[in-house]
Amino acid sequence: MEKDVHSFLSPDTIEKVSTIFKALSDPTRIKILYLLSEEECSVTHMSEVLNLSQSAVSHQLSTLRNLRLVKYRREANTLYYSCDDEHVISLLTQAIQHAKCD
Repeated sequence: MEKDVHSFLSPDTIEKVSTIFKALSDPTRIKILYLLSEEECSVTHMSEVLNLSQSAVSHQLSTLRNLRLVKYRREANTLYYSCDDEHVISLLTQAIQHAKCD
């Protein structure tokens, strides 16, 4: 009798995947990530385009930055944000395409 061989995910991998999906489950973070997938933006620009307060955008960017999903560069006194994980943007794009199929 052959023995079934299964590969299992490590607890660390499971936790990381769960954290990514939690990040993608927030509507504001989805809006921010989608915008950043299209262009590099300052907090001021994001707040104007998304019709959100700068503090709300900054709060969500902090979460996304801690998860290493976005990065920033400084130009004078302004921070410009961009995506830092193309895999997550790919997940987001696939989810958007799936949602549009209804």
